Amino acid sequence: MSAPLILASLSPRRRELLSEHGVEFEVVPSHVPETPLAGESPRQFARRAAQEKASEVARRYPGRFVLGADTVVVLDGAIFGKPTDRDDARRMLRSLSGRRHAVLTAVALLHPTGRVEEVIVETEVEFRVLADEEIEEYIEKGEPFDKAGAYAIQGWAGKFVRAVRGSYSNVIGLPIDEVTTLLQAHVPVQARASE
Repeated sequence: MSAPLILASLSPRRRELLSEHGVEFEVVPSHVPETPLAGESPRQFARRAAQEKASEVARRYPGRFVLGADTVVVLDGAIFGKPTDRDDARRMLRSLSGRRHAVLTAVALLHPTGRVEEVIVETEVEFRVLADEEIEEYIEKGEPFDKAGAYAIQGWAGKFVRAVRGSYSNVIGLPIDEVTTLLQAHVPVQARASE
């Protein structure tokens, strides 16, 4: 029997977060391009992308709950998506060095009826000043290339972070407390055993 929920994402971070929190789901990646439209704000873009990802997968799997999500890093109003190459990753990391930025994740839960429930969570992240050598070493590890803003807080880039204000899991790619609250009324979510 199929899981009642489809995650419209190939992100291993999102899969891990949902699994760790007892959510039953299967993965079906969406084929929606992650490109902002002209004049679209970071919040509008993340919200639209999350909804389009869920809708695109739902068309292929009618009658299922589908969860779409999109995470963007925002600095001075500019959207930092996934870097296109090493130079782009270098540019992003140099821009974030010594600065505060926002991480926005929009989540859309598409019901079998077509109804959409959504949540948008914003977390503030502050980077310490990064030396050029650190940036080059990080790029060499290959970690920046499928991450919004060219970094993974749960990976090597954790040492770049001076402070996080808000949801840590949001920076990883899914605000898990808000998501499990959204899901609980509709799909099985097992309570985690106390540690």
